[in-house]
Amino acid sequence: MPIVPTMGKGSTPAVEVLVRRGIAFTLHSYEIDDAAGSYGEAVAAAVGIEPERLFKTLVALVDGAPVNAIVPVSGRLSPKKLARAAAGKHAALADPADAQRLTGYVVGGISPIGQRRPIPTYVDLTIAEHDTVYVSAGRRGLQLEIDPDDLLAVTGATLADLAR
Repeated sequence: MPIVPTMGKGSTPAVEVLVRRGIAFTLHSYEIDDAAGSYGEAVAAAVGIEPERLFKTLVALVDGAPVNAIVPVSGRLSPKKLARAAAGKHAALADPADAQRLTGYVVGGISPIGQRRPIPTYVDLTIAEHDTVYVSAGRRGLQLEIDPDDLLAVTGATLADLAR
């Protein structure tokens, strides 16, 4: 995978972090109709991959503290599993406005990389089944393809059983 060489116009904080750290990735742009069925599955189809390789970043609260939960778009986040992974008792998705404020990204384009402030991140175990995975590059219409080990390293994520 080539490294995108510049951080100019159209870049995102996620891209800038990866370039600065010399982490290999590939950008994929796409266009979809927001009204078309499942957003995540529509994105996977638009970039030409199986939904199991496309991971969504969800901002949640575990016992009131924000965390990122990264799960495949083909699955759903289990709040009970997330709470267990984060050593908490209760987990629920954050309000979209709070997710945007915490991450600096717009819902539908939240990247786990380059967020406004670092928050604990948990990634579903299924990520290890793939040579490369896709996550948002920090805006709608742009995905980045990355080695799962590089994604775990750059986010400081913990692997956990999160999906149901």
